[in-house]
Amino acid sequence: MRMTSQREIILKELQDSHQHLSADELYERVKKIMPRISLATVYRNLETLSEAGIIGKLEISGRQKRFDFDIHPHDHIYCLQCHRVDNIDFDRNLVNPAEVASDKGYQITGYRVEFKGICSACRRNQKKREDGDKK
Repeated sequence: MRMTSQREIILKELQDSHQHLSADELYERVKKIMPRISLATVYRNLETLSEAGIIGKLEISGRQKRFDFDIHPHDHIYCLQCHRVDNIDFDRNLVNPAEVASDKGYQITGYRVEFKGICSACRRNQKKREDGDKK
């Protein structure tokens, strides 16, 4: 795969963000550097980079795809209110995928654990609203 200037900028913006960005969010960042780039080009390059194993692609809870610069095995937590996605430290030794799927006849090639919940910022906002309603 040829590393074009567009791909380099997309990769740099994804890495610099330290977040799990959607293609739309990444497009907003990249177009500040390359004003003539199209959303379709960003999508196409993200898919190409993902297929090449250079970045990770997250498809969390049927939401919009997000992209991750960190391709090492790790797990995520997803806020049900604001849709933020964060990495989460989880002891993967607690799960034996081969044992879980052995009765179904699958050969496991990989897995991911996805946690869902309400992030601390959304919980604070919810508490403020509740406290405001009590007055």
